[in-house]
Amino acid sequence: DSRGGWTEDGRKVRGTIHWVSAEHATAHPVRLYDHLFTVEQPDSPPDPDADWRDYLNPDSLIELPSVFMEPELRRTPPGTAVQFLRNGYFFSDPIDSRAGQPVFNRIVPLRDSWAKKEPVG
Repeated sequence: DSRGGWTEDGRKVRGTIHWVSAEHATAHPVRLYDHLFTVEQPDSPPDPDADWRDYLNPDSLIELPSVFMEPELRRTPPGTAVQFLRNGYFFSDPIDSRAGQPVFNRIVPLRDSWAKKEPVG
């Protein structure tokens, strides 16, 4: 009765919390990819004396070796796209995934980090 939307008793539920118990969760590697550069246009850097390598993002890849998730995800075939709630869209790696042990790569975060860093206008 408390899923997102209007309930029979007139309450507006704005969201639903999803969780998996640690006892039932399975752990899988996850790779979080982000922008390769710290500026939007590395070929036109803010500092004319800088080299494009000065703007490489050291956090463009974060590898999490063991992320707990819904056990059904261990059946995810390589090359499948899924959404992880409140995190983004992920793709089971077609090369590194194995039967029963998928490796998930984030392909799109839910929020654009450029919008936070670069104000419009």
